[in-house]
Amino acid sequence: MSLHHHHDHGHGHGHGHHHPAPADAGRAFVLAIVLNAAFVAIEFVYGFIANSTALMADAGHNLSDVLGLVLAWGAALLAKTAPTRRFTYGLRGTSILAALFNALLLMVACGAIAWEAVLRFAHPQEVAGTTVSIVAGIGVLINGFSAWLFMAGSKDDINVRGAYLHMAADAALSLGVVIAGLVVMSTGWTWLDPAVSLVIVVIIVAGTWSLMKESLQMVLAGVPASVDATQVTAFLAAQTGVTEVHDVHIWAMSTTETALTAHLVMPGGYPGDAVIDDIVGHLREDFAIHHCTLQVEQGTTKHSSCALHGAHEHDHDHDHGHDHGHSQDHGHAHPGHAH
Repeated sequence: MSLHHHHDHGHGHGHGHHHPAPADAGRAFVLAIVLNAAFVAIEFVYGFIANSTALMADAGHNLSDVLGLVLAWGAALLAKTAPTRRFTYGLRGTSILAALFNALLLMVACGAIAWEAVLRFAHPQEVAGTTVSIVAGIGVLINGFSAWLFMAGSKDDINVRGAYLHMAADAALSLGVVIAGLVVMSTGWTWLDPAVSLVIVVIIVAGTWSLMKESLQMVLAGVPASVDATQVTAFLAAQTGVTEVHDVHIWAMSTTETALTAHLVMPGGYPGDAVIDDIVGHLREDFAIHHCTLQVEQGTTKHSSCALHGAHEHDHDHDHGHDHGHSQDHGHAHPGHAH
């Protein structure tokens, strides 16, 4: 979703660029957010008036997707934030914090909705089935239209594709609420409303759990789920002239961008900018690693152990340390890359 050029830094000026977002992606996000936020408010109010926990539960789920849309759109805007001396990556990491906060907030909301549904089982109350069906029917239209807004961009942009899938799923869930409302009207099965709300809560929790787990991993600088660290290390080790790879660190700069640092032992010395550019390009295209710094060492000295690894593990794996060997920084600093 970033519209600016984000650079991949090897030691040979390897530059990689995100594909520009579709020109109308921003407008699609704004329109979808406004429509769905308005619908969430309407659905919750009428759910309260109609005494329907199913409507309120569906409103909670739709709220989660509104927050998801805001997060995706916000990430595109934050990606434009220029790095500063204090925030050397800009404010990209705020998208990770927002994701974790939203996940925790939604878990609390799910707990409250589930508790209310359980109480409704014990003390059934009359539900305005007509209101439930009409409001949820509006949801089918709004969510379906929102999904259509993202359909074209979903082919080329994974963030837009995620928004499209969320909206399509919401349309299906709202359809389920419509059916529940109609059944309540025709059968008088008031227990069906809290039952549907519990099903929706389970769906929300399933999706939110994944969001919370992934965002927590990102906050703790874990390797993003989309990246296989073993394959990345194997790729680096297979490069011509590389005899060993160590201290490979992969982490998320934001919910959409990944960074890497690694030490390459190359007895023949620095291979030249073109080689580094090629490695950086493959890391970007094959592993979606957008910003990398490669430190080249010849392995001619026994350097001090990396502070992140035990000396025993370090000595067992290799005899090469982590000071700059034949690496080149071309006289400029790379934001956030202090070795």
